[in-house]
Amino acid sequence: MSKKIDLNIANKLTILRVILIPFMIVFYMTGLLNEPWNRLAALVVFAIASYTDHLDGHLARTRGLITDFGKFMDPLADKLLVCSALIMFVETGEIAAWVVIIIIAREFIISGFRLVAATKGVVIAAAMLGKIKTVVQMIMVMAIMLGLDYTWYHVIVQILIYASMILSIASVVEYIYKNRQVLYDE
Repeated sequence: MSKKIDLNIANKLTILRVILIPFMIVFYMTGLLNEPWNRLAALVVFAIASYTDHLDGHLARTRGLITDFGKFMDPLADKLLVCSALIMFVETGEIAAWVVIIIIAREFIISGFRLVAATKGVVIAAAMLGKIKTVVQMIMVMAIMLGLDYTWYHVIVQILIYASMILSIASVVEYIYKNRQVLYDE
């Protein structure tokens, strides 16, 4: 018999984050609104969705609302949100495809690694470096969406892009190294 999904407030916020993704895409990628309102609307949607990541985690921990659904969907929702934005930026020429490939490859590697761990009954918690990576990526996405046209601003955006990429690489190396025992057959 299947078990019913517990749609507590934390899980509803995670679902909301996924629902907001198409709105962000429509605002950013279409002429639905006149510029700069497209960018601003997408930025507001992304910021709200990003905040739900913080809020749902906080509520789940403080109110004892941690569920298997939340453990699965929360990181997936984060990946969908950030990766959707990164792919939009490749389409608009605001970020190089090779950078996005590295960032997305990290997500696939971690997901695959977690699947291998799960088959062995091992649950691997998110590491601090991975959490920092996510925050830097969310700030980077918002900075790109804001799209200010100043030289100093473009420098800051480039620093955020490369910091996101470097943190992606560093966090996957750390993640695999710290959990390397999962790779060994027993």
